Amino acid sequence: MEVKIEASWKKILKDEFEKPYFESLISFVKQEYKTYTCYPKGTDIFNAFELSPFDKTKVVILGQDPYHGPGQAHGLSFSVPRGIPLPPSLINIYKELNEDLTISPPSHGNLEAWARQGVLLLNATLSVRAHSAGSHQNKGWETFTDQVIKELSDKKTDLVFLLWGGFAKKKVKLIDTTKHHILTSGHPSPLSANRGYWFGNRHFSKTNEILKTKHKEGINWQV
Repeated sequence: MEVKIEASWKKILKDEFEKPYFESLISFVKQEYKTYTCYPKGTDIFNAFELSPFDKTKVVILGQDPYHGPGQAHGLSFSVPRGIPLPPSLINIYKELNEDLTISPPSHGNLEAWARQGVLLLNATLSVRAHSAGSHQNKGWETFTDQVIKELSDKKTDLVFLLWGGFAKKKVKLIDTTKHHILTSGHPSPLSANRGYWFGNRHFSKTNEILKTKHKEGINWQV
């Protein structure tokens, strides 16, 4: 199957695109987009891969579902385009960023600047029906994105995986912990953060400390 995705990822994932589950998934997604309003727009479904090519990826931040409100999702976990109000989880991410690195919370929620530095902002499910959270779960996207994580684990070394919340933490089984670095915490959503499971994790400074010990350039977390 011909899939429009960034060249280095296309090479890595080419076998996946030929599997029956992926063809069924794409048929489902096409029908959903034809029948309902779905997010993100079709050209942004693989945006995370476009902005963070395989060879340049050095940090992975795992999300679960795209935002399902109008104009919010643009293919990057936790990120929204400029001009869109900040979702609660992103507000808490910015608060922790400020506490950790004294970076003032920006007025927008577009995290493309992170992605362009090799931060793969990967959701487990890459599409969703409008106003219907989880509507495209268990259709094949998770099989695909699990394989993405496995390929990163197998073919690269010294990646930093940021696993926020119970769902993301379950992905640790896909990662070779002898080759990579895993930072875990609660989810930045208000429910988790306000219980004390998010704030104070210092994941942004810790990520850069790890990268620098491996002679990699740290991430400029300012967006």
